[in-house]
Amino acid sequence: MTSTSSATSMASTPPLAVTAAASGTWRLGDLEVNRLGFGAMRLTQNGPAFAPGATPGDRGRAIAVLRRAVELGVNHIDTAAFYFSPLRSANELINAALAPYPDDLVIATKVGPGRALSGEFLPHATPGQLRGQVEENLRQLGRDHLDVVNLRIVGTDSIAERFGVLAELREAGLIRHLGLSNVQPEHLAEARAIAPVVCVQNLYGLGARPEQEAFLRTCGEQGVAYVPFYSIAGAGREAGASGAEHPEVLRVARAHGVGTAGIRLAWTLHRGPHVLAIPGTGNPDHLTANVAAASLRLSGEDLAVLDSVGRDD
Repeated sequence: MTSTSSATSMASTPPLAVTAAASGTWRLGDLEVNRLGFGAMRLTQNGPAFAPGATPGDRGRAIAVLRRAVELGVNHIDTAAFYFSPLRSANELINAALAPYPDDLVIATKVGPGRALSGEFLPHATPGQLRGQVEENLRQLGRDHLDVVNLRIVGTDSIAERFGVLAELREAGLIRHLGLSNVQPEHLAEARAIAPVVCVQNLYGLGARPEQEAFLRTCGEQGVAYVPFYSIAGAGREAGASGAEHPEVLRVARAHGVGTAGIRLAWTLHRGPHVLAIPGTGNPDHLTANVAAASLRLSGEDLAVLDSVGRDD
């Protein structure tokens, strides 16, 4: 795969009417969002997310990117209290950039993982620690309730007790809607027996494995949004896209006059009306190119070529 910078360098100037609204909409419970959203993970530091010793990102630039995203029609932002680096917190950047929040802006956050102030990840929260994580997100974002809270997990253990805590906080009015992150189909079934689930946020992108495709379809059948992470980065994950891009992806990108990141995002949005995208960047040019992918329409031939790309490429 090509790095983000080299992929972007291939792109022609995006259309004048760049807008996330071109992606269509989906409802997270009673909240309607444009399917092309924004992920805040990469706002807080230069270089790969969570990399030790990385320098803090430029505060003014991060705030400008967030404001520009909203100007371009993004009304779904994904964040977490554990998205931070020295001197920078994604939640507090969002608060500084966008509060008082637009009425149609939906902010989805995650609980489960914990991080020490020094940056290292801690064991995931126990049921008794989840309320504190929810309250920390409320404080950082300056909200009296959270629009969507995803329970992020690691492993295959039961989530009933932890999800039950979030369901209680939903009943108490601190959370509007609940979702899941990094889960298996059995977790979705377990959670839905406790409270409504509006979204599943999982690793997914071009070359996805058959079981990932099956889970995506299951979510669609149940009216649950499927929200991929690393749909551009692929195997690069937190570090971002790297290495040589697959030649078929390059070929489709050249045919459309866009970068390969845009092709990967467009392919993701073509997977179903319930599939959302939350590409993240701290670069205003990359932001515009990502949002422009909302308007990109792939032909049947394009999709057939891209579907042939193996998951290990």
